[in-house]
Amino acid sequence: MPTIVMTDNDFGDSSFERAMVEAANITFVSAADETSLPMTELRQPKQLIKSLAEADGAIASYGNYTSEVFKACPKLKVVSKTGTGVDNIDVTSASACKTAVCNVPGYGTEVVSDHAIALALTSIRRINEIDADMHNNVWDFRQHRPLGQISGRTFGVVGFGAIGKACARKAAGLGFKVVVWDRSATPGTTTQEGYPCLELEQLLAQVDVVSFHVALTPQTHHLLNADNLALLKPDCIVVNTSRGAVVDTVALAEALNANKLWGAALDVFEEEPLSPEAPIRHAKHTVLTSHAAYWSEESIVELRRRCTQNAIDVVLGKTPQNCVNPEVLQAAWAK
Repeated sequence: MPTIVMTDNDFGDSSFERAMVEAANITFVSAADETSLPMTELRQPKQLIKSLAEADGAIASYGNYTSEVFKACPKLKVVSKTGTGVDNIDVTSASACKTAVCNVPGYGTEVVSDHAIALALTSIRRINEIDADMHNNVWDFRQHRPLGQISGRTFGVVGFGAIGKACARKAAGLGFKVVVWDRSATPGTTTQEGYPCLELEQLLAQVDVVSFHVALTPQTHHLLNADNLALLKPDCIVVNTSRGAVVDTVALAEALNANKLWGAALDVFEEEPLSPEAPIRHAKHTVLTSHAAYWSEESIVELRRRCTQNAIDVVLGKTPQNCVNPEVLQAAWAK
């Protein structure tokens, strides 16, 4: 009987996945149930190799799937990611080792864009700062001025995929003027929705809110950095719900503490969990959430179901709904 191993997760339990996998007559193993190791250790290559020694499939969240892992696990047919981005998986090595890599695009489009908008509005109105005062019996919103409004402000969307489009739609519906940068868009044109497409530098210089919705690649690592942060207006807000390393948060913290920005609202970080010593924790005018944008009670059910089904399908020789290296499957099915 084939085996699927859930190598790591942040759901608190694996009962949902176990029920689906066992119903498909596949053995299910949760690595977290087999050891007392913390989840951070379960995600390291050395431990992944141990966990996957006899596995035909893996369900993964944040595990560091390096070339070493794939070379050491020749039986592994699939790694199915509980998310959209696969930057923690060496897809090139997976393909070389004939392992399919699956993901779940689209499950979080609405909730992540909701969260990005909520972060922006919280920062514009300094709601978190005033709320903290209220809990400390301080009744004085004036000490948090300036307070802003949506009308008259421009919202920049960096990355115009499904989440970026949803965020733009919601921002425009609230009354923001919306402008867009996307690597596949031609500056000077407009999107189908009518949003102007700009060069990245143009966008950064014009907007009052800049919200990032790009995948993490070598080209987008520190897409917002010390150099182009200087282009932002002093009343600009930086929002990031994509991947932590898209924004250089050390440089961002320096800009905030130097009063060069209105604020920053971040859900993702280069190091997670965020270190107590991280400069962004101690910067002025921040709204920080703990990589929560993807989670709603509705979205998580869809995420877990689709991710698990991808793993089951590949292990059973079927075509999964989503695969980022489908050539592996095509080669396998052709045999």
